[in-house]
Amino acid sequence: MLLLAQISDLHLDGTERATERATRVMEHLRALPRPVDTLLVTGDIADHGTPEEYAEATRILKAPFPVLTCPGNHDVRAPYERELGPGNQVHHFGEVAVLMCDVTLEGEDEGHLSPETAAWIDRTLGALAPGTRALIAFHQPPVALHHPLPDAHRLTNPGDLAALLDAHPEVIAVLTGHAHTAAASVFAGRPLLVSPAVTWTLRMPWEGDRPADREQPPGLAYHLLDDEGRLTTHFRVIP
Repeated sequence: MLLLAQISDLHLDGTERATERATRVMEHLRALPRPVDTLLVTGDIADHGTPEEYAEATRILKAPFPVLTCPGNHDVRAPYERELGPGNQVHHFGEVAVLMCDVTLEGEDEGHLSPETAAWIDRTLGALAPGTRALIAFHQPPVALHHPLPDAHRLTNPGDLAALLDAHPEVIAVLTGHAHTAAASVFAGRPLLVSPAVTWTLRMPWEGDRPADREQPPGLAYHLLDDEGRLTTHFRVIP
C-alpha cells in the first residue's frame, strides 16, 4: 500500500496568514502516527515567485518523507528551479512512478502541455519497467469543474494530454491543483483528482457570490494505492 498526501496552492507571500496555514498543514503531516510515503505539492507554492518565498517554502516543507513539487501559474520558473529543482521530475516508489510535470506558461494563468514536457512524459513512461503503475501530477485541471474562475484558466490543450495517456495505459490517475476546491472527475478514462487549497477555498456558484472563502481551514488529500492497483482518495481539512 502506497500512501501519498497532496496539497496545493500555498501562495506563500511573506504574510503571517499564509505562513501559519502552510505550517499548520505540515505539522499535521509530520505528526501522523503512520507517516505518508510522500507528499505532492501541486503548484502555486509562491504567490509572487520571489526567491524569498521559495526559501520560506523550503523551510516550511522540510519533512522526514519525500516532498515532491511542480510549479503553478503563480510560480516563476527560474527562482522556483533554483530552490526546488526542475519542474519535470519522476520519482519511484517500488513499482509506482510519480511524474511531477511543469505545464505553466510564464505570465499566464492557463496551463499548456508543451511539446518538450509531452516528449519528456512519453520518454519517461516508455522507459518504465513492465508492471509499473504511474501517476501524473501538474497544476491546471484539463477539464471544466463548473466554476467560471478555474474553468477560464485550465489546461489549454487537453487533447494532447489525452492522446499521451491513451498511449500509456500504465497511467492510472491524474492529480492537479489550481481550482482551490477538492474535486473528483474523469479524464481520458482515468480518475482526475483535484487537491483542495491551503490558502483559501473556492465557493461554488450555488454556495454564494464571492468565490474566495478565506474562513475555511486548509485542506489536503490522501491517495492510497493498493496492491491491486486501486486508488482511493480521502479529503481532509486541518482546523
